[in-house]
Amino acid sequence: MALASIIISAVSLLLSITVAVLTLFLRGRLCMTQPMLVGFLHEGAEPKVFFRAMLYTTGKRGWIIEALYLKVRTGGVSRTFSFWMYGETNDLKIGSGLRVGEEGVSFNHHFLPPKDSVVFAFPSGEYAIDVHATIVNRSAPISLCQVKLSLSDELAVALRDRSKGVLFTWQPDSQSYRGDVSEPPSIGRERSVSGAGGRLPWQVQ
Repeated sequence: MALASIIISAVSLLLSITVAVLTLFLRGRLCMTQPMLVGFLHEGAEPKVFFRAMLYTTGKRGWIIEALYLKVRTGGVSRTFSFWMYGETNDLKIGSGLRVGEEGVSFNHHFLPPKDSVVFAFPSGEYAIDVHATIVNRSAPISLCQVKLSLSDELAVALRDRSKGVLFTWQPDSQSYRGDVSEPPSIGRERSVSGAGGRLPWQVQ
């Protein structure tokens, strides 16, 4: 009987140690949900890519992101969008560190290319947008997500008017993005959720 009690106690202790290691000491993985909204916009004369998604971890310790950046690829051309801002429409912050825990954080994320980069004009075609994160105390960046979408000729023409944008909404049933033009704001209209101004495609006039 005493031996059985010792064995049960030893197993319970081992399980407790295992749970502690898995939940308290291991960081888990840094993950990102599928962005429900992706935008091709302009910030003045600069092209801007916007999305909203949740960042979260599979462990309790969490991660500290130093920076997020995008690799935008289309038609054999690749551009890096490395200037990062995040937050809500009226409270955007320059990305300079973000702690992500298991409860997750959901923000709007805005990306601009470097000032000295080659001009990028959002040509029509198929796009692959890779989201990368640089992490404190890690030498190599982490790949978080790849978004694939299509910019039609009609939408590309609309983007030549820099007061307009194109917003892509995720369609769970077809597992694809639908693009619509976001019109510039009329007098007295508030800015859109992207922080770029304009009427969202599903908003009523």
